Amino acid sequence: MELRLEQPADAEGEDLPFVREAMELYGIEGSAQEFGEGNYLIRTDPLSNESKNNFYARLRDYFEVVEENRFESIDPTIGAETVRRAILAVVLATMAVLLYIAYAFRRLPKPATAWKFSLATVIALIHDILIILGAFSLLGAYYGVEVNALFVTAVLTLVGYSVHDTIVTFDRIRENLKQDAGSTFTEIADKSVLETITRSLNTSFTLVFVILALLVFGGATLYSFMLALLIGVVAGTYSSIFIATPVLVMLQGKD
Repeated sequence: MELRLEQPADAEGEDLPFVREAMELYGIEGSAQEFGEGNYLIRTDPLSNESKNNFYARLRDYFEVVEENRFESIDPTIGAETVRRAILAVVLATMAVLLYIAYAFRRLPKPATAWKFSLATVIALIHDILIILGAFSLLGAYYGVEVNALFVTAVLTLVGYSVHDTIVTFDRIRENLKQDAGSTFTEIADKSVLETITRSLNTSFTLVFVILALLVFGGATLYSFMLALLIGVVAGTYSSIFIATPVLVMLQGKD
């Protein structure tokens, strides 16, 4: 629920503790946070009409104005369907990436093969997704951070970003394979990472600064989206350098 609460603050200038106290009074499990002056975003377990009305009545004992700007309730059936569709979307996106990389890198000098580039890219991609899921599991357990539709959007966005960052390095490996026929694959991979690492870091840091600004000033509605992007960008930058390329070298063997 999104509420507009108006009334002079108490002596210490803190209204949020009263909102949380009202939630605890009626056994409402959830979190409350203020975004903007007098605006509160409250996330709870499913509420009965009685609990909701009692909560509002308690707020009116303290605030002169209690205005409900938005109220949304998602039942378990809709939630389960959202989870299924989210998993399907990520799986389909990953499969599309696998096929695209195999096609884009189909003309490689021997002994390199396109499917190894595809597999290394997807392994790095799975690493990034698991990092985001793990981080949000911990944040949800200890700080009440919510997984919602924007989180799914952020994960799909990062699928594209992570692949983009990895392709930059892999494309340089492909070019160096053509130019340095006398070098081993490991030497070429190492050289390619060194040639692209500055570009990757500069691009990622630029994006991180923008995300941090939106995370701080974007408000509560964008918080989970921007937080997922921040974690994903850091993980994606790391994986492109330290996961994707080493995995590719391992798959390639000692050729």
